[in-house]
Amino acid sequence: MGPRLLLVPLGCLALLLPLPPPGAAEFSPSLDSDFTFTLPAGRKECFYQPMRKEASLELEYQVLDGAGLDVDFHLLSPKGETLVFDERKSDGVHTVETEDGDYMFCFDNTFSTISEKVIFFELILDNMGEDGQDEEDWKKYVTGTDLLDMKLEDILESINSVKARLSKSVQIQTLLRAFEARDRNIQESNFDRVNFWSMVNLGVMVVVSAVQVYMLKSLFEDKRKSRT
Repeated sequence: MGPRLLLVPLGCLALLLPLPPPGAAEFSPSLDSDFTFTLPAGRKECFYQPMRKEASLELEYQVLDGAGLDVDFHLLSPKGETLVFDERKSDGVHTVETEDGDYMFCFDNTFSTISEKVIFFELILDNMGEDGQDEEDWKKYVTGTDLLDMKLEDILESINSVKARLSKSVQIQTLLRAFEARDRNIQESNFDRVNFWSMVNLGVMVVVSAVQVYMLKSLFEDKRKSRT
């Protein structure tokens, strides 16, 4: 599983990059990263991801917990153009072809005044230029490939195929864990709701029973006063 994304403190960012907007953070470059955080009510959190030209950025998010299981999502290009806008959705998957620069994506919970949200998202970066360099390094140290039954290109193709399948397996397992967490939160919420209304119904039944006993008793009482 790829390394988890790390939030960089804003004070450190000022020494490394141009000053970002308040409430923003940056991630260290990674080919496959995931992160889970809590978004308080009435807050908006933004993150940055540096990208290269002609690469691919795939972002998937899910709201795991919180009233309504919804959040607003924005994805902005390095030029500040809005590429994606999801309004009050519980999940989403988006893939964009990138250019050089920092892409910003934000999760907005300002429409909620009470409920905080637990949000999971995963970033998958393709064509970042590292694999091609690795292949060139391999070719420098391998000689006499014409004497082998399997060429170097075939070996690299097989390795890349295995790597892609393993990455896909890790991605699917991560998503399944996110779905499991969201389903568990929904079940716990339903369990609490059922218990609450069961207690309410029990209380109503006790009150109704007491009223019925009192009314039946009052029907058989002799209200006439005896004279002496």
